[in-house]
Amino acid sequence: MNSQIKRVKIAEQGARVSIGVYVLLAIAKLAVGYFMRSTSLSADGFNNLTDVLSSVTVLVGLKTARKPADANHPYGHWKAEPIASLVTSFIMLFVGFQVFQSSIIRLYRGELVPPNRLAAAVALISSVILFILYRYNLNLAKKAKSTGLKAVSQDNLADSLTSLATAAAILGAAVGWVWLDTIMASIVAMIIVKTGVEVFKESTFSLSDGFKDKHLYLYKSKIRLIPKVKSVPSIKARMYGANTYVDVTILVDGEMTVQEGHDVTEIIEEMLYEEFDVMHTDVHVEPFDLTDQFNREQM
Repeated sequence: MNSQIKRVKIAEQGARVSIGVYVLLAIAKLAVGYFMRSTSLSADGFNNLTDVLSSVTVLVGLKTARKPADANHPYGHWKAEPIASLVTSFIMLFVGFQVFQSSIIRLYRGELVPPNRLAAAVALISSVILFILYRYNLNLAKKAKSTGLKAVSQDNLADSLTSLATAAAILGAAVGWVWLDTIMASIVAMIIVKTGVEVFKESTFSLSDGFKDKHLYLYKSKIRLIPKVKSVPSIKARMYGANTYVDVTILVDGEMTVQEGHDVTEIIEEMLYEEFDVMHTDVHVEPFDLTDQFNREQM
């Protein structure tokens, strides 16, 4: 449990850094966008304000996830993390659609004003900072195995691309290609929506107890190699936040003692933890019977 709490705290660190960076960038972009007449930079600033909300949502989810189990949550609060990822995906989808809608309306109405070129420098610096933040949070997410922080890192990358596109649009608009502002904004909006859809799919997959077959195949193959295990008729797994829970049924010699059966379960639990980082394994032991082996393996 201590290792699980440590992982969540690592993820919280990334969320806090994201909040600080986004607050500073949002203030800078809104101020510079206003004084240098750059509507695209101002829009990017408002986009970063929504990112502050996303990071706060993930941070709250991570803090909730490490609360101890109680009477109403016997498995703990680990699913608060994918719930936070789900909320983040909604925010990203909302922002993406809003950016796309506003850019189309601006193009239709002809509300295009050439901005000051210096605004492009702010957008370009922001792009570099956000890409560094993306790499930082992605590395932390892998270390902590945090879906919530991974969602934040994907949002960081989308925002880095947004700022880069904003810089290009500002420069293009400044030299006379005013339409480039709207075209780039539309492309960026589609990138944001795509990222939001991916985060949504991953979080709902986890919340619906989805689990990839390739991992189950690896677990089953390794368990079959353990001495005294004659067959593995059933194996299931699910995720609670970043923690893997496995339920497996094994067949052993019917003459095996209770102590011997217990020893085999201990070996399985230790193997899955050390090789695959499975935090909890529930092993059900049944006697092996050649007459119904085939039927059991089809379960």
